Amino acid sequence: MSKPYKDFEPKWYLETPPARSYRSIFKWGDPNFNKIPKENLYKLMKEIFHLTDDDFKDYDEPLGLEEVKLDKPCSLSEEILDKLRNIAGKDNVSVDDYDRLSVAYGKTMFDLLRLREHIADNVPDVVIYPQNKEQIEQIVKLCTEEKIPLYVYGGGSSVTRGVEPICGGISLDMRRHFNKVISFNETDQTITVQAGMSGPKLEEILNNAVKTLKAKRAYTCGHFPQSFEYSSVGGWTVTRGAGQNSTYYGKIEDIVIAQEYATPTGIVKTEPFPAKATGPDINQIMMGSEGTFGVLTHVTLKVFRYMPENHYKFSFMFKDWETAMDAAREIMQCECGHPSVFRLSDPEETDMMMHLYGVAESPLGKMLGSLGYKQHQRCLFLGFTDGEKGFCKNIAKNVKRICRKHGAMSLTGVVTSAWEKGRFNDPYLRDTMQDFGVMTDTLECSVTWSQMEHVHQLVREYCHSRPDTICMTHMSHCYPQGANLYFIFIAKMNTLDDFVNYWSGILDHIQKSGAAISHHHGIGKFFAPWLEGQIGTRQMEILKVLKHHFDPDNIMNPGGTLGLDLTEEQKRFIRPKW
Repeated sequence: MSKPYKDFEPKWYLETPPARSYRSIFKWGDPNFNKIPKENLYKLMKEIFHLTDDDFKDYDEPLGLEEVKLDKPCSLSEEILDKLRNIAGKDNVSVDDYDRLSVAYGKTMFDLLRLREHIADNVPDVVIYPQNKEQIEQIVKLCTEEKIPLYVYGGGSSVTRGVEPICGGISLDMRRHFNKVISFNETDQTITVQAGMSGPKLEEILNNAVKTLKAKRAYTCGHFPQSFEYSSVGGWTVTRGAGQNSTYYGKIEDIVIAQEYATPTGIVKTEPFPAKATGPDINQIMMGSEGTFGVLTHVTLKVFRYMPENHYKFSFMFKDWETAMDAAREIMQCECGHPSVFRLSDPEETDMMMHLYGVAESPLGKMLGSLGYKQHQRCLFLGFTDGEKGFCKNIAKNVKRICRKHGAMSLTGVVTSAWEKGRFNDPYLRDTMQDFGVMTDTLECSVTWSQMEHVHQLVREYCHSRPDTICMTHMSHCYPQGANLYFIFIAKMNTLDDFVNYWSGILDHIQKSGAAISHHHGIGKFFAPWLEGQIGTRQMEILKVLKHHFDPDNIMNPGGTLGLDLTEEQKRFIRPKW
């Protein structure tokens, strides 16, 4: 809970959204939980955006409190609906307006702005809540026979328009039933689950494995995206996602060991071998397909020993971005083991975090300035370790050695603990700020060490070409060869056209810089026009051949996903400079 404001405080909307309202769909996470900016952050935003308290006395955006009403009736015949009810059960087939809209959008700002305005561009004709993979296989078979578009909704946290049912049809909502453990193999350290399993439920089961799975010890999956609380195993897998601890545990493609899909041309099931040399890896081909080849039903994941007592937390302040990047690269290339969480903020994000955590106004903030760690130049690095105790101690020792070698000052683990407390609930800030027309969104990209400074500079120059805009950037998900660069932009912006034009310009510049346009968010329908320009026409042709093999009638997540059914006019061929 934030401390009370000393001066004027906006009338933040902190009520539980009315049942069946638009706000109950677009609001992030727990309907009973809200997060507001701390007073010093609110004052900083007013200064940057040239606003006054008067601008925060009345809501600038619709609150979305009205009940969902659609002017789009189900277009499927009663005969088809009866067949679906026979497969999944009457109570698991819905044509209700609210149910249909609730699975139509994800969580990009483009989705939220439309929902506030009651814009329902695309909704499914019917929502189905499957209970097992046999039902899903029958639904895929029926859709194939009747040529009905089929979409999948997992956790709902997509920021790529990945779940949007552009062509109507059927949406499978995996949350209600399709979230169970299928098997657990402690000898192999693997667990197989239904694709709708949520991140928190999986982690709870594994952390309590002695009780829940009759295991000998506790385990973890090690996959914690910022959307963790409202993400699903299936979503992680089909988008090639990454968790905040990926520098140690790996991205999801390093954790998933086997999968099963229901496709229009049959079942595809891979085996849980640790490694093999049996031709191109079908496991890797299916991951990242985003529902365009078939419906992911079961996933087998590696699990790891749960040892939170070995979190050695650290945070350091560097004097500038260049030195901090050099230190980060040395940490990743010194071959002493990798930290689990690894986050390096650039000067603008560091300044924002210092305000967010109340450090800027504290004695520590003043002391840092007097020691040469100056505002607008200093960079905050934080993280912690995972693994066996001796291994973790060695990593922490070498991190400390390398940071000190590069002139960094230790801030102990206190800052990391503060970040850790809020790492999954920062998205709640978006709703309260957007009520007053302050928009927040993100884009991220994958870069090599040698191109990192060029990408950082080029993209940020574009972001700041829009006046009075905050562009925070951090490095995370690090490797010996490079890292993920994550851009968070905050602006006074409340029209769809303004957002789409600005967002598109950022993605143009990411691609012009030579970076990969997505490290872990996936492609969906939002990034799709840029994909061929990123990977080239030859690679796109391979994806199209695979699509034709699995889904010759284009019923699986059609409407632009991965750019597989875009026209030439819809593509943006922004070629990277190599």
